[in-house]
Amino acid sequence: MIKRYFVLATVAAALAGCGSSVKLDPPIQDSTATSTSGAGTGATAAGTQGQGAGQSSVAPVQVGGSSADVAGPSGVDRVIYFDYDSFVVQPAFQSVVDQHARFLQANRGRSVVLEGSTDERGSREYNLALGQKRAEAVRRALTLVGATDAQVEAISFGEEKPAVTGSGEGAYAKNRRVELRYR
Repeated sequence: MIKRYFVLATVAAALAGCGSSVKLDPPIQDSTATSTSGAGTGATAAGTQGQGAGQSSVAPVQVGGSSADVAGPSGVDRVIYFDYDSFVVQPAFQSVVDQHARFLQANRGRSVVLEGSTDERGSREYNLALGQKRAEAVRRALTLVGATDAQVEAISFGEEKPAVTGSGEGAYAKNRRVELRYR
């Protein structure tokens, strides 16, 4: 009987710990709507909401890709391809890795995101894990040559962002990749 109460108390404590008082709809939308509702009311709303109410500390996202996004070593490939079901960087791509690592070593203020991808074969979970392993393999190779861990971020898209659509080996080979995107 005591075990039953202990189990119930443990489950209740676990469920209480899962609760959150964080509101999912932040009031940012309301203040934006008030400050942009009109020329006369925007100034009044900003004055009543406090200093800097219309200002945001969040940096805007650049969608179209600027020259800073694409800057990196010129004339060097930005895609590393992998064999089927493998996350080993092939020797054919070692010179690409070396050139990117030297660029990052010479430009310590720059960073790169490694986007790991797979073809469509395999489960979604497996492909996400394989894409992450591919990105991490390139990250390790970059840091061995001279880039720092702080400059390199490895992420996985799995099968979600194919470079080429299709179900043939040619399409699959183009989708098994890591793309380097500079920031």
